[in-house]
Amino acid sequence: MKIAMVTETFLPSVDGVVTRITSTVKWLRDQGHELLIIAPDEGVTEFEGIQVKGIPSHSLFFYKTRRVALPSREVGRMLHEFQPDIVHVVNPALLGMSGIYYGRKWPLVASWHTNIPQYADYYKVPYLKPVLWSILKTLHNQADLNLCTSKPVQNELINRKFKNVHVWKRGVDVHKFGMQYKDQAVRHYLSGGETDKTLLLYVGRLAVEKEIEKIRDILDRSERFRLAIVGDGPHRENLESYFRGTATVFTGFLHGEDLAKAYASSDVFVFPSTTETLGLVILEAMASGLPIIAANSGPTAAQVSDGENGLLYNSKRKDDLVRTAVKIQDKNLRNYMANHAYKTAQSFSWSAPSKQLLDYYQDLLRTD
Repeated sequence: MKIAMVTETFLPSVDGVVTRITSTVKWLRDQGHELLIIAPDEGVTEFEGIQVKGIPSHSLFFYKTRRVALPSREVGRMLHEFQPDIVHVVNPALLGMSGIYYGRKWPLVASWHTNIPQYADYYKVPYLKPVLWSILKTLHNQADLNLCTSKPVQNELINRKFKNVHVWKRGVDVHKFGMQYKDQAVRHYLSGGETDKTLLLYVGRLAVEKEIEKIRDILDRSERFRLAIVGDGPHRENLESYFRGTATVFTGFLHGEDLAKAYASSDVFVFPSTTETLGLVILEAMASGLPIIAANSGPTAAQVSDGENGLLYNSKRKDDLVRTAVKIQDKNLRNYMANHAYKTAQSFSWSAPSKQLLDYYQDLLRTD
């Protein structure tokens, strides 16, 4: 099968969407399928032997670390030249408009990974939400099949009149992450040398919608915690200023074994965001043997079983994050949840969701 993916983001960008795409296309390639990736041009021309074609990209004035490509006729030319059996547009928004427009000549899949309208509240343009929902619904409803990453998101999209929406399962590389990567030198660095304290970890984009500032309440309430923030993004400078004087270490982006060591050398993964459509970092943390503290939102709650592999808190209730974090200082509880978190992650891999995607493709081809 010849598969063309048109995506709004790809390497060298680092986020859950890129993780899913790279893991999926490697699996599809290993099954003998031919792939083409069309993405914003950031200098990457191939990935694991898969051709990557770039569309000229531009940085956003409010998000300097992320580059986007505008709609382009080049997408149509590239698809015509490749002659795919199926086109998959990932997160259609800007470049994805071209993917949808030109991709309609073939069986067309679109997948939803980011709740862009919800971000409007955080970037102080809430009046744009109805327009954004309308545009995105129009784009997705031109696809033959729509995929999303969790049941709560599926329910929301269906309620908003998105058509033919199915859940694309989550996965994690259980060999890339694990407790075996625990490293005392890394823990010493992440904890600022205070290795005896409970080390909280956040991994992800540093953006305003992630609500990372809320974690400071834990540090202000108790000196028994340290915090390591792994990642980068447009909000980093503001966060560094906000956390100045607290027991916090900023590392920037970490990759590969360095990231695995950061996970495994920490004690608890903290995830305050309520805007996620899934949050793959939660599963990476679980695979590393970390219990989770997370806001009780639909997609997150679908991954975290309260009291089993982590603790959920009410993001609308003042001090509930702090109250929840205090519980996790109990080492027996922490160890119990760490073991359950690890066991949870072991039941996932990237082969299952990749096989599921291939099944969707094949079903679509049979009915075309």
